[in-house]
Amino acid sequence: MDLVARTQLLLLKNLNNIETRRFMTIEEIIEKATVVLAEEFEIEESDITPDASLKDTLGLDSLDLVDVVVLVEQNFGITLTGPDFIGIATFKDFYELLHRKING
Repeated sequence: MDLVARTQLLLLKNLNNIETRRFMTIEEIIEKATVVLAEEFEIEESDITPDASLKDTLGLDSLDLVDVVVLVEQNFGITLTGPDFIGIATFKDFYELLHRKING
């Protein structure tokens, strides 16, 4: 692949990343995250409420946290790290974290 073709490919990839990193309302985040988490962790969407414990409801251990990070990256186009989860106890906390990260 020549330099021009590689440059065009990189520009297209960057444009795709920009498009996935659009503003999302908290309501959009809640709806999307609830569907994704319920499907991945095989629980009912109705079990996911703002005040419910993220860890207990999803049955998370440290390895499952990696799954959450991957799901967020795949579905929201953002990267979370371990320190981002400090103080995240409920789904409401988690939704607010996503909102801050997505909307910067």
